[in-house]
This record gives sequence, C-alpha cells and structure tokens, in this order.
Amino acid sequence: MEPDLFTAAAEERQETDPTSSPLAVRMRPRTLDEVVGQQHLLKPGSPLRRLVGDGANGRAGASSVILWGPPGTGKTTLAYVVSKATDKRFVELSAITAGVKEVRAVIEGARRAAGGYGRETVLFLDEIHRFSKAQQDSLLPAVENRWVTLIAATTENPYFSIISPLLSRSLLLTLEPLTDDDIAALLERALTEERGLDGAVVLAPEARDHLLRIAGGDARRALTALEAAAGAAIDKGEEEISLATVEETVDRAAVKYDRDGDQHYDVASALIKSIRGSDVDAALHYLARMIEAGEDPRFIARRLMISASEDIGLADPTALPTAVAAAQAVAMIGFPEAALTLSHATIALALAPKSNAATLAIAAAQQDVRNGMAGPVPAHLRDGHYKGAAKLGHAQGYVYPHDVPGGIAAQQYAPDAVRGRRYYEPTRYGAEARYADVVEKVRERLRGD
Repeated sequence: MEPDLFTAAAEERQETDPTSSPLAVRMRPRTLDEVVGQQHLLKPGSPLRRLVGDGANGRAGASSVILWGPPGTGKTTLAYVVSKATDKRFVELSAITAGVKEVRAVIEGARRAAGGYGRETVLFLDEIHRFSKAQQDSLLPAVENRWVTLIAATTENPYFSIISPLLSRSLLLTLEPLTDDDIAALLERALTEERGLDGAVVLAPEARDHLLRIAGGDARRALTALEAAAGAAIDKGEEEISLATVEETVDRAAVKYDRDGDQHYDVASALIKSIRGSDVDAALHYLARMIEAGEDPRFIARRLMISASEDIGLADPTALPTAVAAAQAVAMIGFPEAALTLSHATIALALAPKSNAATLAIAAAQQDVRNGMAGPVPAHLRDGHYKGAAKLGHAQGYVYPHDVPGGIAAQQYAPDAVRGRRYYEPTRYGAEARYADVVEKVRERLRGD
C-alpha cells in the first residue's frame, strides 16, 4: 500500500471513529487559530501565516519548511494544519522507518496527483535528522521542482543534522517549549471537548499541577498522562481524577533529556558553564540529568578533562590530573559507581580557582599562525644532527640552557615574525599567581635585560 493511501485511510478512520485514536491525536488542532503556544510563529504576517495564506490562494509558497523544536511542541500538528488550510494531500513518513524507496514512492504519487487531479501534496517527514546525507539528497529534486511541499521536523540542531543544500532551500521555523499555561489550556480543552473526554471526568487542582510538572512543556506527554489517569478514574467509578490516581498511572516524570538529540549538547554545555561559573550545585544538577538519561560516562569524563584545561588551567594545576584520574576510573568501573567519581571531579572543578589564560594563549598563537605570522625557525634552533647541517649554519650559536647559571639563556627562540609577541598572560588567581611573577623575570632574562 502506498504511503499516501495509508495516510488517507488513517485520516478517514480518525474522522469516522475519533475514540479509536489516542487523546493526543484527537486533540490535534485543526486550524492555526486552535494551536496553543508558538505565538512568535502565528502572529499576523509571520512566515507560517503567509505560507498558509499563499497556499490557500493558489500562489506559490515555500517549497520546504523545517520545524525545529523539542518533542511535543507541535511540529506534526503544524504540518497537518498547513496541509488542511491549503487543501493539499497530507502524507506522513518517519525517518526512523522510511528510506529512499518510500520517499520516491511518495514523490511519484505526488506527481501523479498533481498531473491527474491538480492537487498538490504536503510530505511531512518526521525526525529528518535520522536520514543520512544520501537519503536527504534524494529529497532535493522534489523540493527544487516543487513536486511536494516538504515539511520536515527535527529535534536536533538543523545546522548540524541537515545538509546545506536542503537547509538553504528551506524556511526554518524554531518552536519553543510550551509554557505551563499552554499545557493547562490543552488539558482543559481535552477534558471538556467532545472529541476529547467530553466531560466524563474532572481534574483535581493538585492533579493538574502534577500533570503540568511532569509534562515539562511537552503537550503529547501531558495528554497521554491525562488519558491514562482518566481511564483509571473511570475504571474505579470516580468522576474526579485525583492526585493519587495520576501518581498511580504515571510512575515518575521522564527525564527531559534526549542523549541522542539536541539536548545532549545543551545539557553538556550547561554542565561546563556551571563549572566555569563555580556554581557547584547547578553543575551537580546537570551531571545528575546526564546520568539519569543514560549518558555515556566516558563522554562526561571527556568534557570534564576539557574543562580542567579550558577554564582552570594553572590556577589549580591539580585540576587536570583529577579529571584524567576520574576518566580512568570511570572506564574501569562504569555505572552506577562511576557517578561517585564524576561527582568527585565535578565538585573539585567547580570549586577550583579559574583561569582561561592557557586557553587565550593558544588561541592567540594559533590566530597569528593562521594570519601567516610564522616565518622560518631561527638557524641556531634548527636540527643539527645530520651531515651537512653545520655548512648550512643549522644549530650554530645555540646556547645550551643547562650550561648557564639559572638555566635560562639569553637568545632568540621565536621566529622574527612573532618576536616579542606575548601570548600567555597569567592571572593572579590561585596557584597561577606564582607564574605571573615568574614569567616576567623569565622574559627579562631571555631578552638579556
């Protein structure tokens, strides 16, 4: 069966027997005016409004739209609403199960529908980030020739997960997590509307608050939990969904962190920035989220090692050995005990004095090299361990520092192009203060002052 026929059959079943669909599907908005949240996309004159308006008036709209946002924010809903508002066929595929063969079948069906019936097709491709580069390439002809209006959804940063040719041909719309007020409005609508629970039960205030908490801005999660709790209440002959009933049907809130998705990078970034900011409690919170989400402990340990050099450096020379030791321990013991080691290292790094002097030093040196400020290595520093080196003047005049009192020889080390450039500027924080005193004396000796 072709995917477009399957979708049409599914829509027909939903319309003829609404109760056969999950509550989250039944409560899907039918127009843009019914959409809750995402007001930055729905205001008059917005790209999404223009897309719907252009399509409804028969004018050419965008050939591709990418919807980027967390789960449960309405990506599928918006695609469905666009197709309905523009009176286009709606075909839904998931990149998890579909491949190039299924995409080509939809495109061919769209070309036949456009040629035979004059009806355009909206292809909604969920989780497009799971498509390989080659699979995404297969979409380009259909997008460029407007055989379909592609609406692709992703929870990952599209600049990292979607190929540039497709991204450049697309209208990128960013969806925000729904607020508690948005979720509360959805719950109330689901409780009272005929296509929802049709007033079969009411929701106790404390149960409502609990549903809002566990939803975490995810409408689908909220409606799924409500449906389960409502079913349990009805089975018990109760007309009100109590807090106890919600707690019975929903064990606990799922950790809002997808270790294979965009939040993988967001939570890791928050961990490092909390360590950098010396907020040990926030750092432990983000560490706990990563652990509870099943993050690879070796990934966490690698981030801690980077943090030790990037943000602490010589202000606490023990920071890097601590992070390296933690990484070695994690590799040997694994979870759950590795959580203790990661906690140990995270606390040590968060409370350590901070310096990014080493980070700034290498960045400045690399920038000079990129700008062409390299130049030849001074002749007296070049390798002299081969026949003919002396004739070339290599290694001639080099002063061996161990032969000089104090171990510092006054001679030129840097190429002429960067002679006198200062890259390392130590801070006065922690143990780096002693380096601040030493470095100036060393530079003076090297100059022969």
